[in-house]
Amino acid sequence: MQNLEEIRKRGLADVAAADSPESLQEVRSALIGRKGEIGRLFKQLSSAPPADRKALGQAVNQLKGAWEEAILQRHEALLDSISVLPDAFDLTRPGTPPASGGLHPITQIVYDLNDAFRSLSFEVFDGPEISSELFAFDHLNFRADHPARDSMDTYWLRGYADKRGAERICLRPHLTGASVRYMLTHSPPLRFVYPGRVYRNESTDASHERAFFQYEALIVDKRVPFSAGKVMVDAVLETVFGRHVRTRLRTGFFPFVEPGFEIDMECLNCAGRGCAVCKQDGWLEVMPGGPPHPNVFRAGGIDPDQWEGFYLNVGLDRLAMMRFEINDVRLFHSADLRFLSQFK
Repeated sequence: MQNLEEIRKRGLADVAAADSPESLQEVRSALIGRKGEIGRLFKQLSSAPPADRKALGQAVNQLKGAWEEAILQRHEALLDSISVLPDAFDLTRPGTPPASGGLHPITQIVYDLNDAFRSLSFEVFDGPEISSELFAFDHLNFRADHPARDSMDTYWLRGYADKRGAERICLRPHLTGASVRYMLTHSPPLRFVYPGRVYRNESTDASHERAFFQYEALIVDKRVPFSAGKVMVDAVLETVFGRHVRTRLRTGFFPFVEPGFEIDMECLNCAGRGCAVCKQDGWLEVMPGGPPHPNVFRAGGIDPDQWEGFYLNVGLDRLAMMRFEINDVRLFHSADLRFLSQFK
């Protein structure tokens, strides 16, 4: 027993002298490791008198427990004393907040529009970015020789030039084809919007991009007055600009609507008086719209004699430019953090 007490003190002294986690691990192995001091003591118990073995065994277990507790406390003390900083650090000094990210400005507008249309009982729909001639043009009443089908306007995938219809694959040039996909899998009445990126083979400049964002909306019901389309237009513009915006409808031609309309908004820069932004007209063209063409309804499996509707096609990039007073659409797609960090 007297020897055990001396061994205990010597072991505790070794633990206290360890000045790093590595040296403490060496001490631990020497004391309570498989080939350490505790193992040696247990082996010696077999040579002790039988009457003393129980008491000696209990004493060795207590010794092991004392060393384990001392090693644990020393390990925690060493961890508390370790610093990754080269010099003393003032814990009372205020910290530097981490840099935070934010939503892309166009993403912000999409989320705002989704919330606005959901409040009007619209569903948010998403379609594939890889489409086909069937959905991009045939179902939308584009004639066979329409210039939009040409490779000068649409990105056709390599290897499909000799194909037609569903077998001719392209990057979607607009979102409108997604409406037919939705109509084929849902029964009217319908209310849905579908935001997304589209692709056009055109030169890039301050007001044009090869990849840009659109936001479309379609309502289908037994009776859809033009006032329903006006509500959708107002919902879009009031959500984007945060206030009521005057609008007007002018006749225009688009293959997928009949009749078709060009929808203008009052220039917010000059309040309709005329300026360089609106080319002295007081109005800015922002979106096309109108009732779906009967052929589009038929492609979607809907009887045009029983149902009516109203389309709305919004160019989000252009609205974002007006909302944030940006004069170059390419900035939205530049991934320049100096630009994007302004919209947190």
